[in-house]
Amino acid sequence: MTSVKAYAAHQADKPLEPFQLTRREPGVDDVEIKILYCGVCHSDIHTARNEWGGTMYPVVPGHEIVGKVSRVGANVSKFKVGDTVGVGCFVDSCGHCSNCKDHQEQYCENGNSQTYNSFEQDKKTITYGGYSTHIVVTQGFVLNISDKLPLEKVAPLLCAGITTYSPLKYWGVKKGDKLAVVGLGGLGHMAVKLAASMGADVTMLSRSPEKAKDAGELGAHHFALTTEKETMKGLANTFDFIIDTVSAEHDYNQYLALLRTNGVMILLGVPPTPSEVQAVQLIFGRRSLVGSLVGGIKETQEMLDYCAEHGITSDVEMIKIDQINEAYERTLTGDVRYRFVIDMASI
Repeated sequence: MTSVKAYAAHQADKPLEPFQLTRREPGVDDVEIKILYCGVCHSDIHTARNEWGGTMYPVVPGHEIVGKVSRVGANVSKFKVGDTVGVGCFVDSCGHCSNCKDHQEQYCENGNSQTYNSFEQDKKTITYGGYSTHIVVTQGFVLNISDKLPLEKVAPLLCAGITTYSPLKYWGVKKGDKLAVVGLGGLGHMAVKLAASMGADVTMLSRSPEKAKDAGELGAHHFALTTEKETMKGLANTFDFIIDTVSAEHDYNQYLALLRTNGVMILLGVPPTPSEVQAVQLIFGRRSLVGSLVGGIKETQEMLDYCAEHGITSDVEMIKIDQINEAYERTLTGDVRYRFVIDMASI
């Protein structure tokens, strides 16, 4: 067992603080990773503050991990010491259910092992995430990272990148499709970049006029203010797809009305309370309201390779680990463009 430095939340209403945790020694199929960078996801905040319930304290968040292989087990064939690798939102799964066999470990029917605030597959060992100096992961859940791109900007691809890439691929977004993105944050800015790279005609929908310039620089072709009633009325029956990244309470119906016949609205954000959906918005237009959750390991590697090929990374602001509590507050007010990334050398 190895003791490593970390940052943890010990109570929902207390700031994160330094913490020592114990990692297992690498087994024959394990990869030990020295963490270089870890992105800060809104899910980290929800979990640290027990907003979704079920937080097991102390909790060490972080599931956008990039680092270097420091040790490997005897049976590890995919990686060697010194390789640049990544770890995303989960670190193991049952491996034998229908979803796991179909490379959809994110939907493991027996429960995958989330990178933090979860259990290993023994169902008793608690997982701790990337706000730490090292992590040990079975080789099947470690990802190859290209050195072509700035590693700190790659880290958020392990969650924000795959969360937006997966639905774009699954629903077959292609050149010429009209696609709108709701919410220009960590997820939204990646949705704009990726959809534009696939040839879609991208519109940014936002309540904030100051987001127009950024949206254009990220690749959006159009910008529309959702607070302007006439603008929204004029966009009715316009889009083939809408990607909704907003985690705050909002009205789904006003966006469903913007879909064309057979249009699809994809939910990626998780509001804290149930949302009311008017059946007529779906029935009159044969529209679909769907959700999507990250991607499996195979698809995540595909996404990383795609981003390396097309030069796509996240827009980030680097912080030191002792700035994490301030970063949480700034994230909640939208004061970040568009993802905080921790330089783990600062721990």
